[in-house]
Parts: sequence; C-alpha cells; structure tokens
Amino acid sequence: MNSFWLPAYTLWWREIVRFYRDRSRVIGSLAPPLLFWVMIGFGLGGSFQSPGSSKVAYLKFLFSGTAVLIVLFTAIFSTISIIEDRREGFMQSVLVAPVSRGAIVLGKILGGTSVALLQGLIFILLAPLAGIPIGIIQGVSLIAVMFGIAFALTGLGFLIAWRMQSTQGFHGIMNLFLMPMWLLSGSMFPVSGAASWLKWVMVVNPLTYGVSAFQRILLGDAYPVEVGSLPVCLAVLALFGLIMFGLSWMAALRRKRADAV
Repeated sequence: MNSFWLPAYTLWWREIVRFYRDRSRVIGSLAPPLLFWVMIGFGLGGSFQSPGSSKVAYLKFLFSGTAVLIVLFTAIFSTISIIEDRREGFMQSVLVAPVSRGAIVLGKILGGTSVALLQGLIFILLAPLAGIPIGIIQGVSLIAVMFGIAFALTGLGFLIAWRMQSTQGFHGIMNLFLMPMWLLSGSMFPVSGAASWLKWVMVVNPLTYGVSAFQRILLGDAYPVEVGSLPVCLAVLALFGLIMFGLSWMAALRRKRADAV
C-alpha cells in the first residue's frame, strides 16, 4: 500500500507547493474570472431575463458559473506541470521509478484538484457580496460539487497534457475544450433559453451538471431544475471523473508499454 499511496501523496503535495509559490499563477487563475463576474454581472444584469428572474438577479445567477470557471481554469492549467516536468527531466525520473502508474496519475490529478478546490473556496467566500447566504450544509455540498468538477477537469487536462510536447500546443488544444464547455454549460444563460439543437449539446455537456448543481445549492427553489436534480448532477459528475481518471491511467500505461518496446 505504501508503494502506491506514498508516491501519490508526494506528487500531490508537490503540485500544491509549486502552485502557491508562483503568485502569478494564483492571481492569473483567480483575478480574470472575478473581474468577469463583476463587470458582466453588473453591466448586463439589467438586460438579463431568466426563469424566475423576479427572484434571481443576474449577479446571483452568474456567481455559480464564475465559481465553476475558476475551478475550470485552475484545474486544467495545473496540468501544464506535466509538460514542464517532462521538459525538465523530472517526469522521466518518476516514470522509471518502481511505482505504479496509477499512483502517478492519482497524485497529479489530486494535486490539481486540491489547488482548484482551494481557489474555488476563496471565491465562494464572496457569496454574501452577491446576496447569497451560505450555511454549513450548503458549504459542505459546494465543496463536494467543486471537488467533483475539479477532479474530472484535472483528469481531462492530464489526458491531453500527457500526449503534448509543448505548452503552446497544450494551450491551443485546451482552448477547443475550455470556453465551449463553459459557455455551453448554462453558466451565462439558462439551458431553457437555448435553441432546441443547442439545448441538446448543453444537456450532454457534463459541465452543465456541475453548474446546475451549484445553482441548486446556492439558489435553491428560486431557480428551476433544468437538467436534473442534485443527485443526478452529482452522479454525472462522479461518472465524468471516473471516466477521465480511467482514460488517464490507460494513457499512462500505454506510455509505459511504448517505453518498454
């Protein structure tokens, strides 16, 4: 057991230390979504109409999407360290060590997940500024949802970064996933207001269920269920995370076989 959990713990802790020693990464992952929430929320709040708009102001509605955006940015771009570690030779040293590839994958993914979760929690503390009170039960539920989103998205970033050779290529590929996934998740506008063909795209987008879970926890009955109840959203997030972790593990194993040949 130690041969699995010790390497995973070491890589997990290394990711956290590396991230918070680099203040530019901390500011870069937190400040843009925060500014986006303030400017868009106040600037477009008067022109927004949503189901139950008399009860839900746009600033409150956008709060959930902005929290998910922070988690998304932090989780995805934390996996850039995989490319950096390969370039510096650290990853090669880890790969030749007698440790499980699953431990390597789990450690890296949990590291990015923890960093994204901490960043998301910092933003959640601003909820009272948007007129959203958060109790203990709500806080625990939000942590569970953010963990699920961060774990799944970090797994997606790991899966792509594992195959990339340059950070430039990683940024280019991830831009094909990041903004479309977020924009089509109900973060800025509700699913019910989309065209019928686009609504189906939003329904099959797993991030939609993360945003919907946030909205159900923060807004409660003031906002209608659009893509499923809270248990359904949590189940989809869990399935998404397991699939991403499994695919990342398989990618690491294929790399091992290729190195052996």
